[in-house]
Amino acid sequence: MVRTLLSIGLLCLACLPARGALAQAPRVYADGQLPDDSRLTEPKDLNGYFPFLVPDSRGEWEARAGRLRRQVRIATGIWPQPERTPLNAQIYGKSSRDGFTVEKVHFESVPGHYVTGLLFRPANGDGKHPGVLCPHGHGGRLQDYGEKAMAALLAAGAERFEKSGRFPKLARCANLARMGCVVFIFDMLGYADSVQITRDVAHGFAKQRPELENDQHWGLFSCQAEMRMQSIMGIQTWNSVRALDFLADLPDVDSKRLAVTGGSGGGTQTILLCAIDSRPIAGFPNGMVSTSMQGGCTCENCSLLRIETGNVELAALFAPKPQAMTAANDWTREMMTKGYPELKRLYGMLGVEDNVYCRPMIEFPHNYNYVSRTTMYEWFNRHLKLGQSTPIEEVDFEPLTPEEYTVWDAEHPAPKGGLEHELKLTAQLAEASDKQLRELAPTSPERLTKFREVIGGAFAGIVARETPAADDIQRTKIDKADDVGFLFFKDKLRLQPRGEEFPFISMFPKSTEWNGRVVVWVDGAGKQGLFNDNSSTPRSEVRRLIDAGYAVLAADLFQQGEFLAGGQTLQQQRVVKNPREFAGYTFAYNHTLLSHRVHDLMTLVSFIANDEHAPKRIYLVGVRGGGPVAALANVMLGDTVTGAAIDTEGFRFQSLKDYRDPRFLPGAVKYGDMPSLLALAAPRPLWIGGEAGKTPEPVRQAYQSAGQAEQVQSGDTQNTADAAVDWILK
Repeated sequence: MVRTLLSIGLLCLACLPARGALAQAPRVYADGQLPDDSRLTEPKDLNGYFPFLVPDSRGEWEARAGRLRRQVRIATGIWPQPERTPLNAQIYGKSSRDGFTVEKVHFESVPGHYVTGLLFRPANGDGKHPGVLCPHGHGGRLQDYGEKAMAALLAAGAERFEKSGRFPKLARCANLARMGCVVFIFDMLGYADSVQITRDVAHGFAKQRPELENDQHWGLFSCQAEMRMQSIMGIQTWNSVRALDFLADLPDVDSKRLAVTGGSGGGTQTILLCAIDSRPIAGFPNGMVSTSMQGGCTCENCSLLRIETGNVELAALFAPKPQAMTAANDWTREMMTKGYPELKRLYGMLGVEDNVYCRPMIEFPHNYNYVSRTTMYEWFNRHLKLGQSTPIEEVDFEPLTPEEYTVWDAEHPAPKGGLEHELKLTAQLAEASDKQLRELAPTSPERLTKFREVIGGAFAGIVARETPAADDIQRTKIDKADDVGFLFFKDKLRLQPRGEEFPFISMFPKSTEWNGRVVVWVDGAGKQGLFNDNSSTPRSEVRRLIDAGYAVLAADLFQQGEFLAGGQTLQQQRVVKNPREFAGYTFAYNHTLLSHRVHDLMTLVSFIANDEHAPKRIYLVGVRGGGPVAALANVMLGDTVTGAAIDTEGFRFQSLKDYRDPRFLPGAVKYGDMPSLLALAAPRPLWIGGEAGKTPEPVRQAYQSAGQAEQVQSGDTQNTADAAVDWILK
């Protein structure tokens, strides 16, 4: 159990040896020793291990699933749901084959940005048909094995026909159409007729482009794009949503019988679409449901997506709806023992164990071959109620000609693309997102509720941590001093389930009775920020609090102070060892440094608040670089904190130029930057410094709407730390 703060200050001081005067550097650990912290290992990358831990009850799973769906939407830039602008769809150029027809399609997922593809329809039959969406994956919808490879594929049983089998992605569309489905296969960015963003950018990006890194215009993969949740994966996910819109709205499609299937990168898109869109009733995500490699391309990763989760659990978000897949001799080879049993357990807990299936096909390499496709046909036949006789076999067909499969032609010229379109698109997405944020401005009690739901939900998803339970926190006493004018303690805290540990110090009044109030001091220099430079003397503002009866605590949050070996002072993000400079390769799987520090602060405050002699009030003070951490923690901790004094120093996340900056936070700009963070504190008392004496408009609106306008104050002073203390003492 957590020891009480009161007992720290009032128990017999003989329990620890006194040391006399404070050392100049208040170390908790021995010289050269680092905290025993799991975060000091190498950050996780896409080749890590991603097990699915099935919750114990339906209720626990439903709560977890709700948070994960929000996390996926935030990561892909579609929280809140963007406006569904007119598709302006064009369908033309019909070609016929035995049992099906093929038409060319293009539409605008957002104004001026085109999605292209082919629409397969049954040649015969009236009325409504099930619709199947086919995100294709790498190789493009026109993937061609080539004539030379076919003999080996046929001999191995991987394909059945020499002609149509050369084009495996079109083959599945043709056969589904013959089975009575309307099928749409659309281009991933940079493939076939998707020409506005090049394949080199979408799938081959490697080096940052400093010339495209400012807050006025920016390219994809930049720090500015990341802070607005703009990514290739996000654009493709929105394209998938709009492709489903297109398919569902066709007059010959039964919108209540929709399914999705794709392999490899298309399997990734199938997982995500089925996780966040309620319309599909059956899925077949092939080649990417795995506890191993999660997707190696830049188009399969984006910041925040797989933090503390993985593709198996993301696929589980489709439960209890029916989905199936195969395991091949690739990163899915262990699915039958790692991943599939957990999916079976979840579906069983939901009462539909037969609604999930994985077929072992370890004799084949990574694929969506004929054998895999027949498994999918049987699955969709059953769950889309197609009524086909089994077993279902493919029928050969004459491959489409370039004239038949090319979307752009003389009557439908290709739109302009390249860098000009990329910059226009990022600006357009930001403008649309900013418009949504303006419409969420907390100008009334009702809008404040919505603001908290959307913007507060976004920051909760970004931080991705709930306040730790008291029983999970272990305090270890290290040292104390009682002859320095106040009671001084050195301790360390450990969040046991996560293996996170950090040092903290506390100062209690000695000559004055403790008033039951605690100030948690958050400084860019960690706990050393409590002291004057090059001195063992507490800062005057800290001493004022102690003399007034307050306890003052400070910690070295992750990568501060004692986390830095050998006198190191540089604090920066820890990124994975990948030669491609893409934030998503690190932050799809790992928290940012800022989030880690917020986690530590949440642990510290939980420890304080759960003292059996609970303090009457807890205040956060964020100064000298600690403002963003304190502001974000203040939001996450909610009513656990009485109030906060935040010196922003005029900082805005929008000013950052590099995703390796220690202050980098994906999505921070999209969701309103520091003003939104501060506004989310309403109606709890808040003092703001660093804003030239002005209260940012969203903050003023939020407190006004909460009926607590007097609870927010802004200070216009150079010594913001003293002013913050003045505010607390009043």
